[in-house]
Amino acid sequence: MPTMNQAKEGIKIKMVRDNLDNIPCCRLPSGYSIRWYKKGYEKFWLDIHLKAEKYKEITPERFISEFGTNTKLLAQRQCFIFGRNKNVVGTATAWFNDNYNGQKYGRVHWVAIVPQMQGRGLAKPLMTCVCNRLRDLGHNRAYLNTLTARIPAINLYLKFGFVPQISSAEELDIWRKLQKKLKVPLDLSTFETKL
Repeated sequence: MPTMNQAKEGIKIKMVRDNLDNIPCCRLPSGYSIRWYKKGYEKFWLDIHLKAEKYKEITPERFISEFGTNTKLLAQRQCFIFGRNKNVVGTATAWFNDNYNGQKYGRVHWVAIVPQMQGRGLAKPLMTCVCNRLRDLGHNRAYLNTLTARIPAINLYLKFGFVPQISSAEELDIWRKLQKKLKVPLDLSTFETKL
């Protein structure tokens, strides 16, 4: 039985990409640019997520708990999309986990576009940028977490070669139900034989 939060926001799911080869190459529309974190950019991260995040509380403390305070590390890994009018409209982080299922993984982390700029061709270039940065930083595989309520994001991640990480019959059932809402075809038969 889903909890009250799960009914509202969906269920947490994991997706993986076993390699970072052949990342789709998507370019930003004219007038937009990517910039990497500089000291003080956490205010941009907070602003973007306060506007875009529907399911989690966004605070300065959340930024620190997710990324710490190492500005050199953030400068390598966190990017922002600046718009034509120099407003910041999106962000994502090429993060990492040195012990994800016992192995080192890159992590696509906290991807967001402000609501009024969604659907304008910005998310795919943002994913291209972050996945390429993960590879450039020496990662050879990546994972991400999302929620079943985030259907457009899941479709985006599937287009970028991420697949469900399924390790139980319950998770397989979640993906079977989710599959009906997705635009990107999903073959779950390989997971069925492994469980």
